[in-house]
Amino acid sequence: MAERQRKPVAQAAAEATRAARVAKPRGQGAARGGEPLGVDLRRADVLILLVLHLIEAEPAYGNRLIEQIGAITEGAMAVNPNTIYPLLRELEGAGRIEGSWEHPDRRTRRFYEITKSGRADLKRLRGELGPVLQRMSRTIELIKREVYGPT
Repeated sequence: MAERQRKPVAQAAAEATRAARVAKPRGQGAARGGEPLGVDLRRADVLILLVLHLIEAEPAYGNRLIEQIGAITEGAMAVNPNTIYPLLRELEGAGRIEGSWEHPDRRTRRFYEITKSGRADLKRLRGELGPVLQRMSRTIELIKREVYGPT
């Protein structure tokens, strides 16, 4: 019986790894080691998914997004300013979000709102990444069941 449990775990892990490699529409390289299940969630466009999702809910600025992502992932995805601000500029340049200064007469916080194009991209990412995240979740559950037994 233990042999039968190991096979699905190995298969699920292999599927999650393959799916994570496929879910990189921006052409990034292979996942780095040291990430959960070998998947760098930022490279798998999960960061873009989270940013667009949060900005769709309400306009936000970079540091607020960093805080929200840290809270949502309970620190598993540590995003820093050197990651978030270039991403926000990239999304703004691509027309997926629009930024405006809190006080236009001086450079303060820049609040971002999602655009129509951003909503379409968010919908696409939800469709593409949903199955990847589901496979990752299933893999973790199978590993927990193997190691700790049924709950």
